[in-house]
Amino acid sequence: MADKLLSNKNNLQVLHEDNHIIIVNKRVGDIVQGDKTGDKPLSEVVKAYLKEKHNKPGNVYLGVVHRLDRPTSGIVLFSKTSKALPRLNKLFQQKDAKKTYWAVVKNRPPKDQDILVHYLKRNPKQNKSFAHKNEVPDSKKAILEYRILKELDNYFLLEVDLKTGRHHQIRSQLSAIGCPIKGDLKYGFDRSNNDAGIHLHARKLEFIHPVKKETIIVFAEVPDEALWQACKIQS
Repeated sequence: MADKLLSNKNNLQVLHEDNHIIIVNKRVGDIVQGDKTGDKPLSEVVKAYLKEKHNKPGNVYLGVVHRLDRPTSGIVLFSKTSKALPRLNKLFQQKDAKKTYWAVVKNRPPKDQDILVHYLKRNPKQNKSFAHKNEVPDSKKAILEYRILKELDNYFLLEVDLKTGRHHQIRSQLSAIGCPIKGDLKYGFDRSNNDAGIHLHARKLEFIHPVKKETIIVFAEVPDEALWQACKIQS
């Protein structure tokens, strides 16, 4: 994947920043936290950005609150203080943060709007989650709500509200109803995207600020790519 597509401290897309939190728009290919690839994670990019912007002489504190899969784009929230991190973790654990995604799929869903309920069983060796209609051993209940936002020439733009936060949940559940996400070879799409990403974007995040106690609502622009640009509609 071309390096120019990845985030660095000079091209970071900051959506919101205050004394306690920073929210960025992750590019396709960025990893949120370090992994076995050894590639520089987004968390380190954000640290470098904060160090330079605020002229910090020592180490920069940054807490990872949640993650996005590497092939996806969109909103990622980080904590800038140790005071805010446990409060944000609790917020996400209790599902008090409302996360909305956009997904481009190749088939029209069975209904224009629906709530999907599956039981996901993760296979660590394949790094894949399998969706089952009924509960199976070691599975976790997964719930999402979707609606068709726009019909494109060969695809459909869906808005997805997550009710639970499971491994590869949106990718697995949409694939289970015959609507794999564009570029997602792992979950049944027939070819990869040129940037090795998939057309899944964390579009909106709404939550109560952990310190100020005010409502924060953030939107992330879609990637600068032809199909995503065709998806643009009024929020």
